[in-house]
Amino acid sequence: MPIKSSHIKSIEHRVTEQDRSRRQGHEGGVLWFTGLPGSGKSTLAFDLEHVLFDKGKQVFVMDGDNLRHGLNSDLGFSPGDRAENIRRVGEVAALYAGAGMIAVTAFISPYRADRRGARQATGRQFHEIYLSASLEVCEGRDPKGHYKLARQGEIPDFTGVSAPYETPEKPELVIDTGTMSVAESLKVLEEYVEKVFGLKDE
Repeated sequence: MPIKSSHIKSIEHRVTEQDRSRRQGHEGGVLWFTGLPGSGKSTLAFDLEHVLFDKGKQVFVMDGDNLRHGLNSDLGFSPGDRAENIRRVGEVAALYAGAGMIAVTAFISPYRADRRGARQATGRQFHEIYLSASLEVCEGRDPKGHYKLARQGEIPDFTGVSAPYETPEKPELVIDTGTMSVAESLKVLEEYVEKVFGLKDE
């Protein structure tokens, strides 16, 4: 997005990312969960947050529904609004990562271009995690009843029904939440996070 303000410049922090990593015992970064509605993004994000928090790690979940009550309450679900929704989330997640925290995001984020933008905002420590449950499985779960409403035409622009989902091309991690249990999926996530963030036991 073009910068509209003029006469601005970036100010360097006096605390480096290395300083924050030493203090907190791990690097900061973003775990970007993506997948169809009902693929398990929120469930796994909040379960992972709880596990990491109990281990003394600096972690915070950004969830799609939660942010639409505040930061993104002015946005709908048109392609343009979806893009702006993810742009804002990507920038905020990058700030969390820069502060040395592990930001876990749970957003459908259906478009590859928007996910690329989020990756660019964070840089090196961005990890795209694709929850690959099929449409049939997700619609069978329908935890919020949204698929049923979308099929009835009561929810327009619903991903998987009346709006597209572009599967990730090269995600850092794929979890088949259509066949794996929550516990199995969470174990895979824990092992991945321990490896890529250099977590130290407290």
